[in-house]
Amino acid sequence: MNRRAFVSGLAVATMLAGLAPAAADGRRVALVIGNGAYRSVPALSNPPNDAGDIAAALKRLGFAVTLVRNGSFDDMRRGLIAFGREAAGADMAAVYFAGHGMEINGDNWLIPVDAELKRDTDAANEAISLQSVMLQVSNTGSLGLVILDACRNNPFAAKMSRSLATRATTTSGLGRIEPVGNVLVAYAARDGTTALDGDGRNSPFAAALLRNIETPGVEVTFMFRNVRDDVMEATRNEQQPFVYGSLSRKAIYLAAQPTADAAGAKQANAAPAAAAPALPAPPATSAGAIDPALVGTWQLMVASGRGQSRWIWQILADGTYKFHAEPFRSAQSHEGTVTFANGRWTLHALKGMRNYSDAGTYEVHDATAVITGKLGTGYWKRSME
Repeated sequence: MNRRAFVSGLAVATMLAGLAPAAADGRRVALVIGNGAYRSVPALSNPPNDAGDIAAALKRLGFAVTLVRNGSFDDMRRGLIAFGREAAGADMAAVYFAGHGMEINGDNWLIPVDAELKRDTDAANEAISLQSVMLQVSNTGSLGLVILDACRNNPFAAKMSRSLATRATTTSGLGRIEPVGNVLVAYAARDGTTALDGDGRNSPFAAALLRNIETPGVEVTFMFRNVRDDVMEATRNEQQPFVYGSLSRKAIYLAAQPTADAAGAKQANAAPAAAAPALPAPPATSAGAIDPALVGTWQLMVASGRGQSRWIWQILADGTYKFHAEPFRSAQSHEGTVTFANGRWTLHALKGMRNYSDAGTYEVHDATAVITGKLGTGYWKRSME
C-alpha cells in the first residue's frame, strides 16, 4: 500500500464507521503499542514493558486490548485500521503509545521501529500521524482517549535533513493539539518538552498511570490530575504531563463508579449538578449554611492560553463570598451568596456578574478542597490571605 495514502484511507474508514449505529453498546476497546527496538537509532528499554503493563491494566478494566510490541510501520498501520473498525460505536476507545514521537512542520508523528527519517518529508511515508490516531477514537459514545508516552529526547531529529529550513520546525517533544468532541489526548510531557524514559521497569509517566488508572471511583479527568502530580513529584518538577481536550459535565469513570461513602478519594466523587435554568437568588443565609471547614480564603491555579492565573475565593461564615483573579483581567471579579453543606454547594452572584448561578459538589481534606462546578472545578488550596 502507498504509505502516503494511509491518512486518506483512515479518513475514509472513519467516515464509513460513522454509518454504524451512534448509540454506544458498552464495549471498551484499546490498542496498545510499545516501541523500543528501533533499528536506526539507539533502543529504548521501557516502552515494551510499559505497553505490556498498561495492556494488562486495561484488560482488568474491561477493555478488549490489542497489544503491539516493537511495531513496524505496517504493524502499526494494520493495527490502527483494525482498531478503528472495533472502536466505531463503542462506549470507550483508547490508544496508548510508548516510544518515539515528534513534531515536524506543525504535525505530530508516532515513530515505528523501522523508520529511518533521513529527511523531514519522509515522515508522511514512514510514520503514523497523531491526527489519524485521534480520528479512530472520535466515534465513541462516551470517551475517545489517546495516551502518549512519546515525548522522549528524539535522536531522529538530530540527524534529519530539512528540505526547507524556513518551514522545517522540528522541536523537542510533541506539538500542541486541539482535540474535538469527546476526545482526550494525554501527553507524558506537555507540548514542546521532553519526557524521561526512566531507570526502572517503567517510565515515570507509565508508573504513575499504572498507580492511578485502576483506582475505583475517580473520574477520568481527576485521574490524570493525580498522574500529573505523581510524575512531577517523581521527576522533581522536571516533567509535567498535560491533557488536551474538553469533555462535557458528564462524569466518566474507567474503574468502578464511586460509592456513597467514598469520602477519601482524591476527587469530588459525584457528577456536577445537571444543567438547569438559572437558579433564583437564595434567601438570606446564616452561618449554619456554611460548612465551617470551607470558611476562609482559597486559591486555584487555572491554565489558559495566556498562561497561569490565580483564582482567589474568600468564603465567609455569614454565607457570602468574594472572588477575584490575578492577574485581574484573567477572570471577572464578583461577590454574592453561597452555601456549603453536606457535600453540596450553591452560589448566586449579586455584584460584578449578572444572573450568574452555579452549583455542584465538594469535599474537604485538611488544606485542600475538591470542587466540581463552573466556578473552578479542581483542587482548591487554603491560602493565608
